[in-house]
Amino acid sequence: MVINAASLICYHSSAIRCTGLQRVQAERILFVANEKEKHLSGGKRDEMEQIRLNKYLSDNGVCSRREADRLTEKGLITVNGEKAVLGMKIDPGARVCLRGKEVKRQEEKVLLAFHKPAGIVCTAEKREKNNVIDFLKYPLRIFPVGRLDKDSTGLLLMTNDGELVNKIMRAGNYHEKEYIVQVNRPINQEFCRKMASGVPILDTVTRPCQVKKINDTTFQIVLTQGLNRQIRRMCETLGYRVVTLKRVRIMNIRLGNLKEGSYRKVQGREKEELLNMLTDSSSLSVKERKERKQQGGNV
Repeated sequence: MVINAASLICYHSSAIRCTGLQRVQAERILFVANEKEKHLSGGKRDEMEQIRLNKYLSDNGVCSRREADRLTEKGLITVNGEKAVLGMKIDPGARVCLRGKEVKRQEEKVLLAFHKPAGIVCTAEKREKNNVIDFLKYPLRIFPVGRLDKDSTGLLLMTNDGELVNKIMRAGNYHEKEYIVQVNRPINQEFCRKMASGVPILDTVTRPCQVKKINDTTFQIVLTQGLNRQIRRMCETLGYRVVTLKRVRIMNIRLGNLKEGSYRKVQGREKEELLNMLTDSSSLSVKERKERKQQGGNV
């Protein structure tokens, strides 16, 4: 039962004709109904304020959403003392712990451009001996934007802004990543044409991309997707082996002359340009977008 303003007016207009007992009973019904309405609307507000656990961890610089799901599956995350489950939502005041240590909210958002050396692993997992977090020793909690193979070098973005990560990395946004690749034997225009038109790997065909020959064994490639070891697999399918692979650009952010093993902050005009490029990007995966469209929501 919901008592609105119109009902209240009707009640007061007829209450004059009620006996004292009837009036008390009517007021009691009105009070209970209004309390129930408050409870229901409050519940809706609480539900709206809840946030997915993996997004909470990502937004606070702990790890990416995907890594958060892996940690949840391993039972390393608790919420209010209970083991977390995949896909769960948490209240604003929930106590979230990773390996027993409480996760605190981080307000300052940072974005770094890092020149990854070969041998460094792109993970926030501390048990990995050569993980990028221990290598950088940055004072704030950050994690990598996507991955570079252990043997690959070049530009790796590091941040604690989970929303930024998803907008940059989601394949559905078609953001460019540029690489310089050297292979084990001479290439020709036919090789470049095949690479550019799409190569069958991992039960799919890679998206059309830009490929340009630099010299007999080196080429430049610009991708808008990031399948597992994509360039190496593409080359292997065509009978080549990658000798060196270096990422030199992600969207408008370029590696430039940044020394291997060092990093710089992405800020000022460079960051403004990046954020402008991300204005119309979605942080949802292709699957999540389809589900959201089916439900009639925004993507």
